[in-house]
Amino acid sequence: MTDQALPAVLEKILVSDSEPDTVFSALLPALCEVLQCDRCFLYLRDPQTNIGKIAYCWLRSPQYPDETDAEWLKEPESLPQEDPLFAAALGTQASIFVEDVETANPDVVNLAFEQKRFGHRALVHAHICQDGMLWGILQPCVFDQPRVWSEFDRFVMTQVTEKITPLAVAYVKAAEI
Repeated sequence: MTDQALPAVLEKILVSDSEPDTVFSALLPALCEVLQCDRCFLYLRDPQTNIGKIAYCWLRSPQYPDETDAEWLKEPESLPQEDPLFAAALGTQASIFVEDVETANPDVVNLAFEQKRFGHRALVHAHICQDGMLWGILQPCVFDQPRVWSEFDRFVMTQVTEKITPLAVAYVKAAEI
């Protein structure tokens, strides 16, 4: 895997600008094209206050729900109990690649929660962590069928998540939540 490189379109976005808004706005559609996903969103949060929002969301088609939040909101205290993916993210565990929410282990995915809240079938729950704290979640997904996430998909998500972490932290700190 050491000889792999990010696709040029992603590399260009990630090195061309240090302004979080510019990078995130360009990154989500490009990432969806590279991974052939239906939607990608970026949830950003302040780990000190547990306030967050889906600040960016790109949709391949308007048939998919736009998850963008207008306001920063306090995370429900029950969220880690309802959503094992979020609990894993809070624990700064490795990102999780879900091939099919309908057949995933219930210790990893709460099917009812995912279907009601997001409606996707397969997803990557990429944890944006720094200094032992969760600052965000990058989530590309597909809707109509399961998806086997390839070694290349995993490489891309790992690299992208690492490269956007400082931008996510800067975005949250600048938001003055």
